[in-house]
Amino acid sequence: MSKVSMSARLPAPVDAVWKRIGDFNALCDWHPAVDKSEVDGKGEGSVRKLTLVGGGTIVERLERLDEDGYQYVYSITDSPLPVSNYVATLRVRDEGDGKASLVEWSSEFEPAGVPENDAIKVIQEIYSAGFENLKKMFGG
Repeated sequence: MSKVSMSARLPAPVDAVWKRIGDFNALCDWHPAVDKSEVDGKGEGSVRKLTLVGGGTIVERLERLDEDGYQYVYSITDSPLPVSNYVATLRVRDEGDGKASLVEWSSEFEPAGVPENDAIKVIQEIYSAGFENLKKMFGG
């Protein structure tokens, strides 16, 4: 299994960051590559269909939700990305002072149709784009 783990520090309390990114249907509100998100179901087991800017769709399933721990785990069930068996965690942690947060995005997957380094690079670019936009939104 290949792994990607990245994080970004934001100058905002955990609650404020989680309010923005913690809803499984909110990816389109903060990730610049996602044009639209539609969710079928509620809570664990729900499925979101992401419509990407420029075309294409990704279908993901919410595997676990921990509101108190500010994290959720999801898997990709259908995607044009060069990965299979993709499972990721999105988590927000307090940086210790109540004024800053650390957003962590990590995943495990198998490369599909491309060399491992290429698959890792695609996922890293996705995470980076999301983090850069969050930094703009929260002034980080």
